[in-house]
Amino acid sequence: MKFFIDTANVDQIREAAELGVLDGVTTNPTLLSREKGAFRDILKEICSIVPGPVSAEVLSLEADGMVKEGKELCKIADNIIIKVPCIREGIKAIGRFNAEGIKTNATLCFSANQGLLVAKAGATYVSPFVGRIDDVGSPGLDLVSDLITIFDNYSYASEVIVSSIRSVQHVYEAALMGADVATIPLKVIEQLIKHPLTDVGIEKFLADWEKVEK
Repeated sequence: MKFFIDTANVDQIREAAELGVLDGVTTNPTLLSREKGAFRDILKEICSIVPGPVSAEVLSLEADGMVKEGKELCKIADNIIIKVPCIREGIKAIGRFNAEGIKTNATLCFSANQGLLVAKAGATYVSPFVGRIDDVGSPGLDLVSDLITIFDNYSYASEVIVSSIRSVQHVYEAALMGADVATIPLKVIEQLIKHPLTDVGIEKFLADWEKVEK
């Protein structure tokens, strides 16, 4: 499983990159709005830290506008991936991006049917939002499982990015399912590292070491 970090905060991205397990970054307009500075400068700095895919989202709701915005975003760095919503015009745009060799991340995916359509259109990545589905009373990870099965059934090249992750349990279950990518907030990445028995074990080893003759 590849690990992306879901943030536009450069300090958090550097911190995650130092762990040596970071494969990419996902941003969106909300995340960028929380940071100071021009969004292009922020994205350029992020791309310089992480050599892997960095998702940047278009704002237009029409295919022509999406394609125009996407081509401008691609000029920021070679590892920019264009984030496109799973809507009618988005499917058109994904097909056009794919024809020109521009990689895309189909975002705001909430159903297997949406995922099927954007995969057929040629999306590089498809992002089911598991946390938001959980919020409305349905099991979000069921969608991840469905998408993995559908893409395997028809040998679609699209990779599943498990998005809107809220807990280590989301990561654990998605990994068991065979999801390609999890995009994770730094807080959850830190939680993946922690286990109380590890802490207890370290304390015991250090205490016992004090009894050893030096």
